[in-house]
Amino acid sequence: MTEAPTSASLDSFTANMVDLIAEIAHALVDKPEHVTVEALPDRDGTVLRLRVALGDVGKVIGKQGRTARSIRTILSAASMKLKHRYSLDIVEEDPSLTTPALDSHQII
Repeated sequence: MTEAPTSASLDSFTANMVDLIAEIAHALVDKPEHVTVEALPDRDGTVLRLRVALGDVGKVIGKQGRTARSIRTILSAASMKLKHRYSLDIVEEDPSLTTPALDSHQII
């Protein structure tokens, strides 16, 4: 019987999930320096918030949302294996409010 992941291993899994989403996003966008992923604890699991440049949102979402759906499918498969729910929010970065992050991802 498989045990639920501990808090320390969950942090490691979350860091891996953040890296996974960041790498996928970097491969899709024109401005990879504007890609950030942050992990936000939620009552049901963890929300991964993906921020991309204003002009790259369409590339991450794809035609009729197919690319975003595919990313969420990968996330869902990993969630089942880890027995922890991860969800993905895609947010466009407002250039007037922020500057590009020096680090490509962060965990909060």
